[in-house]
This record gives sequence, C-alpha cells and structure tokens, in this order.
Amino acid sequence: MDPGVRTPLVDFFRRGEVARDVRLLAAQGAFAPAALDQVALLLILKDDGDVEIAKAAATTLDILPARALASFLARTDVPGEMRAFFGARGIEPVAGDTVSDEPLIDTDTEGGEAPADAAAGDPEQQNRLQRLASMSVMEKMKVATRGTREERSLLIRDPNRMVSAAVLSSPKLTENEIESFARMANVGEEVLRVIGTNRQWTKNYGVVLDMCKHPKTPPAIAMSFVQRLNEKDLKSLTTDRNAKEGLRLLAKKMVSKGKV
Repeated sequence: MDPGVRTPLVDFFRRGEVARDVRLLAAQGAFAPAALDQVALLLILKDDGDVEIAKAAATTLDILPARALASFLARTDVPGEMRAFFGARGIEPVAGDTVSDEPLIDTDTEGGEAPADAAAGDPEQQNRLQRLASMSVMEKMKVATRGTREERSLLIRDPNRMVSAAVLSSPKLTENEIESFARMANVGEEVLRVIGTNRQWTKNYGVVLDMCKHPKTPPAIAMSFVQRLNEKDLKSLTTDRNAKEGLRLLAKKMVSKGKV
C-alpha cells in the first residue's frame, strides 16, 4: 500500500529502485532513519513481490510495540492512510506520551550507531570519515541517517543515489546543511532535484539563490526560482558563468523589462 509519506528514501522504495538486500533489512526493522520512515517502508514492503521480504515486513509490523505505535499514530505528521491501516487492526492513536523520532523498533544486531558529533580535529572522527569509502552501501546509508554532520557532508556526494537519499532523509539534517549542499559543485543532479522540490527547504532564500546559480539544477526548477530573486541577485545572475545560459537570458529579460 501507499503509506502517504514523501521522503527521498521512501520514494526510492516506492519506485522499486532498491536492491533486495536493502529491502530485506528494512523489512526486518534493521534500517530506517526515523519512526515515520520505518512504518512507511514496512507498509510498502508488506506488498513486495518477493515473498520473503513481504513476510518479513508483515512480521515486523506485528511486533511493533503497541504503546509506542499508538503514541506515534497520534502525531500530526502521520498520514491518514497509516492511521486507517492500524485502525483496522484495532490500534488507535493515543496522545499523551512524549514521542521520539527514533524508529519504533531496531533489529539491527550490528549496532549501526554512528558516534556523536566530534571536533573536526578529533583523530577518531577523521579515521571514521576515511573509512566511509570502503563501506558497503547499507553501511553508508546507516551512517547517512545516524551519523555526524561531517559524515553527511561527504556522503551527500556519494555516487549511489540511495546513499544521498538517506542523507536527505536523516532526522538530524539541518537547514544550514541543505544550504551547503545546494552550493556543492560535486553533488548529483538528483540531490538538487530533491532539494528543489521540497517546499520547506525552498522557503530559505539562500537555498533558492544557490539553486539558481548551480549548473546542475534541473532547468525547470531553476527557472521557477528566478522569479523569487531580488534585484541585486537577479542582476548578478545575468553574468554568472556557472548558471546555465537559458537562466542568464531569462534574468537579463526580467532586468530589461524592469520586473525586479
């Protein structure tokens, strides 16, 4: 079923673009950035075409702790589709308890927790960053969702789109990080597409400006953002060699017509 949740990571699962080993781990409750993502993935995977994965997801849904689940369902960001599914099972929202954004269940026997943010000069932290390149995709995804800001800044540039999607789905992600991602020259187009279609992130003027100036931003997204630029930035865009030619021409047209 479609759980009604839209996050970069959940969208990958919804589109069926996830390798079997990752789907199986998610179905077993061994991977999820946060509670909302975890429940959404389980609802998607219970209908997976692979019998083992579908059965694992159904089993994990059955063992979700009832009290934590009832409190989770009372959250305002839980879609109606989720409440309806669990309501049919006799589980209704119960407000009152303090609800954590942590996954409702974690069957990861290997731990997977990344260390807390450390100082930039911490040798242990630096060694961990150096090890990222040798990690498997699943290991990188776990670090992307649970790790440090420094680790996310490296993993957002990973060539595997699942890893960057995990970064963008991390509950630890901040608005300042989104701004920095929009300025990075070596991020993929998919990262910029996800950022550009997120209404919350694009309320930030700095993100909008950086997206207009980035040569990898999908043209349709960049064009829509030009309308929001102030006079100073619009004029600057007309001569910005990093921006795409079509965007510079649009900016020049707007400046010449006084639409600033």
